[in-house]
Amino acid sequence: MKFVPVIDVLNGVAVHAVKGNRAEYQPLKSVLTSSVVPIEIASVFKLQGFSELYLADLDAILRNEFNFGLYTDLARLGFSFMVDVGVVDLVVVKKLRDCGVSKIVIGTETLQSVSFVKKVVQQVGAECVVVSIDVKDGKVLTRFGFDGPSDVFELLLAFCAVGVSEFILLDLSRVGSGMGVNVELLRKVLAVLSDGRVYVGGGVKSVDDLLVLEGLGVLGVLFATALHSGEIGVKDLVEAGLLF
Repeated sequence: MKFVPVIDVLNGVAVHAVKGNRAEYQPLKSVLTSSVVPIEIASVFKLQGFSELYLADLDAILRNEFNFGLYTDLARLGFSFMVDVGVVDLVVVKKLRDCGVSKIVIGTETLQSVSFVKKVVQQVGAECVVVSIDVKDGKVLTRFGFDGPSDVFELLLAFCAVGVSEFILLDLSRVGSGMGVNVELLRKVLAVLSDGRVYVGGGVKSVDDLLVLEGLGVLGVLFATALHSGEIGVKDLVEAGLLF
């Protein structure tokens, strides 16, 4: 199972994401560093031994203001990293790859059509695409006019049909909350996806949560709050036999 620290960037600084209420996001406070500079926080994660990273660029998602320099800097640090910029066109897809982005996240929250996902897969390959099933309060978030199914399980099958092989199950209502992972929904998703290539984000609060997720066979876990609060550290992961 992959352990993927998350950095949310808003107005150029790292913020603490809580339940998807972006108007209320505040600059990050962390036991790991006093910095809110994204690349400095990433450097701390690198020193701790993390090699994977997830970046949510809210400046790009909300205002179409891309932090391309940051993506390039993350690649130079040696991360295998995925980025969500709310991508809606193939020009941006190419720029992201040129910056060294390993995987392009396409979130249902900003997606216009299933056919666009197919075009991205055709352009960069399925290994470079991750579709995020964005859920809030039990419902899949999609843009007005989205042409795909609204049911989460039908939606998964529609994406599989256009070549998607990796997914994120992102429960925004649990992000930054410490409420625990929505295991019930995750089990149903894994039942639909026979190969289990799913990352889970939202609600992770303890090593016990991680052990449950490992037992379920997920591909990886996205987490931030538990790291910054000190609830989970690298030492804890090693002692639990999750990292070697």
